Amino acid sequence: MNSKKLFTTGVAVLLGMTMLTGCSKKEDDSAAKPADDGKAAVTVTVWGPQEDQSDDNGKWLQTECEKFAAEHEEWDITFVYGVCSEGDAKTNVTTDPSKAADVYMFANDQIPDLLKAGAIAELGGGTVDAIKANNSATTVNTVVYDGGVYGVPFTANTWFMYYDKSVFSDEDVKSLDAMLAKGKVAFPLSNSWYIAAFYVGNGCTLFGADGSDAAAGIDFSGDKAAAVTDYLVDLAANPNFVNGDVSTTTGVAAFFSGTWDYQKALDAYGDNLGVAAAPSFTLNGELKQMKAFAGSKAIGVNPQTKLYAEHPEIAVALAAYLGGTSAQQDHYDLRKIIPTDVAINVGDDLLAKAQMDTMDFASIVQPLQADMGNYWTPAQSMGEELVAGTVTHDNAAEKTEAMNETMNTAAVQ
Repeated sequence: MNSKKLFTTGVAVLLGMTMLTGCSKKEDDSAAKPADDGKAAVTVTVWGPQEDQSDDNGKWLQTECEKFAAEHEEWDITFVYGVCSEGDAKTNVTTDPSKAADVYMFANDQIPDLLKAGAIAELGGGTVDAIKANNSATTVNTVVYDGGVYGVPFTANTWFMYYDKSVFSDEDVKSLDAMLAKGKVAFPLSNSWYIAAFYVGNGCTLFGADGSDAAAGIDFSGDKAAAVTDYLVDLAANPNFVNGDVSTTTGVAAFFSGTWDYQKALDAYGDNLGVAAAPSFTLNGELKQMKAFAGSKAIGVNPQTKLYAEHPEIAVALAAYLGGTSAQQDHYDLRKIIPTDVAINVGDDLLAKAQMDTMDFASIVQPLQADMGNYWTPAQSMGEELVAGTVTHDNAAEKTEAMNETMNTAAVQ
């Protein structure tokens, strides 16, 4: 077996025609040498965030690529690494896809733009079968666009609930109404990324049942939506309800956010910190599950590179490996990147369990439709009016229909 050659990179500026801003690489002449044992000799360029390539985090990206190479002795692989965050992938990959990475990490909401630039390949066959087998349906749908699968998800982006275990029991946190009867609960009702949880929980939809039907538009209309608005009138008026988070008002015993606010929650609740998926709420005597918007980070394959033209199977196999069970386990062990793979045991890690539970049963995919832009402002306005008290039981139905009409008006930006 030939030894696998490694080349690492740091953050660099644009260098001629060989690099893209924010994604740098270096290589030597050995990268072009053919293998002398009949193996396919290839150079594979992989982009990922700096954190995944640092010594402090065990050089996760380099480690996983070398493991992949060791499992595929039929290929003589030279890896070239570039630094590019998931959030910057769209900009850097689409600048010139033919000179970008063969395999890269990206945020799922970039799929439409990456696809428009021809910079992301549709996956199929056994790769898609494995994605569907190893992830919740919600997670799978975060990388589906127009019926195609365009990435291997490896962690989620969503929100859940932090709470004080000295105030709320394990049973209490299953019901928002039970919680409100015992202590102060903060929820960002005037934030449109959060307020949808109530409407979707009662059957309202955004672009069909799974967010993939552009023609279906947004359906926050009729009795199902008006009933939610009516419920939220009472919620906003409840003396134990706070619009915001734990920092908004003293005495808040629960709030809703994501992994980015873990330290804030720990500072607030200390040893009494509990974490769970969003609870249900009682609407007209029936329990309804709140459902958060969900997205993901994923591994994508660039179809415009030399490697893809000559050996697409290598690029696809590497993407599948980097988003697979073993690599996700290592990602979690090294960096606490919460996995999407349902086979991974996160033990007593409440933060990880809450996020994974959210993706499993307490979320919907944030739609990738262009007209999703019409949702945000009307939803925010509804939340602000609820908090201000200008939406009442008397005008709830009228206000709801007006919101729905505005959401489905193309002129809204």
